[in-house]
Amino acid sequence: MVEDVNIKVKHLTRVEGHGNIYFNTKNGEVSNVLWEVDEAPRFFEAFVRGKSYHQLSHITSRICGICSIGHSIASLRATEAAMRVQTSEQTELIRRLALHGEVLQSHSLHVGYLVAPDLLGAPSVVPLVKTHRDAVIKIVSLHKFANYLSDLTCGRTIHPITLEVGGFTAIPTEKELIATRKQIDDIMEVTKEVAGIVLANAHKLPDFHRETEFLGLTADDHYAYYKGDISSTDGGTWPAEDYLSLTNEFVVPQSTAKHCKHNRDSYMTGALARLNLNYKHLTDEAKGVSEMFGLEPVCHNPYMNSVAQLVEIVDCLVDSTKIIDELLSNGLKNETNEVEIRAGHGVGAVEVPRGLLIHDYIIDELGNCTKANCIIPTNQNHANIQKDFEAIGPTLIGKPEKEIELTLEMLVRAYDPCISCSTHYLDVKFA
Repeated sequence: MVEDVNIKVKHLTRVEGHGNIYFNTKNGEVSNVLWEVDEAPRFFEAFVRGKSYHQLSHITSRICGICSIGHSIASLRATEAAMRVQTSEQTELIRRLALHGEVLQSHSLHVGYLVAPDLLGAPSVVPLVKTHRDAVIKIVSLHKFANYLSDLTCGRTIHPITLEVGGFTAIPTEKELIATRKQIDDIMEVTKEVAGIVLANAHKLPDFHRETEFLGLTADDHYAYYKGDISSTDGGTWPAEDYLSLTNEFVVPQSTAKHCKHNRDSYMTGALARLNLNYKHLTDEAKGVSEMFGLEPVCHNPYMNSVAQLVEIVDCLVDSTKIIDELLSNGLKNETNEVEIRAGHGVGAVEVPRGLLIHDYIIDELGNCTKANCIIPTNQNHANIQKDFEAIGPTLIGKPEKEIELTLEMLVRAYDPCISCSTHYLDVKFA
């Protein structure tokens, strides 16, 4: 007879924030499998009410220390849409470069520091310094370049200071862009070596498939990060302004973070969703990495999200060279960013490392925010993690407890969750 199993992982490691895993079996059947979020809720939508339009991006960038650039840009795009502010081609290009810096930074951190230990049989990245020193050095060099690119475009790595409504307070110099362009070639080689290390251990990624829906931005002629419409692998494309009918937030008893659903009980957003929706627009170099792993759309294995992140690292590096070349060819201009305060309603949607991010503001005639709504990527992924748990749970019956525990932990980590950023709900019971 199969023994009953009772697993409780309190505060899962190598993820941002606090989340717990419960897995219980009785008489050879799963009696409970649960993804629980008990992180204290955040109320940034309330923080920005009454604040001036030029403060919004600086406040909301504090939602996340990892995706602060993405939050800033989503906030700026929402503000600019509300006030009908037009941005220049130069501003658009540098913002795209900034988002690439953030994707590189976050993906390299996740693949190298958080996922690699599972593939290489270590409890954390620290022991790998002794056992896989060369691999760690490569990851650190990639992460260091990503930090540099973020500094270059945003003034600093975390919580940007040069991005503002309508443009930038400061932009990179021609000399800095030329030097950056040269660095990318070296970093590309490092990235390919990292991909080879992951490929050599990819057999340790569970072969689990559960058909689900994927949501993300798409565009007609490029791999969408900065702007686009919202699309679904189930079919359909909608303007970002229709996000409420797509995300459909709801609350569940075990979570201080809301869940989301669209066509099905849940959907996934993030690198794998973007790849599934935008694969044809990947650069040839990125497609080459995807082919190394046999990753092609539509892939329904959530563990492959980490591989999709590797693909996007290469794609962002190649596209960064194109952006720099275009900026240099156009010639850098000192632009004024004067804006006219106008009342309005605006939605800004961008892709950040963990997926689709939406900011929604109402601005009054004084330029103050009167209402805000933020839809966080991890917020949208929680329900899908739960559904994956429910599907994979029965397949784990009879396996050693440590293997079950690791499989479930790796599943959550594959989503690269930013848990504390997603907590927007608090159930208060008054006596």
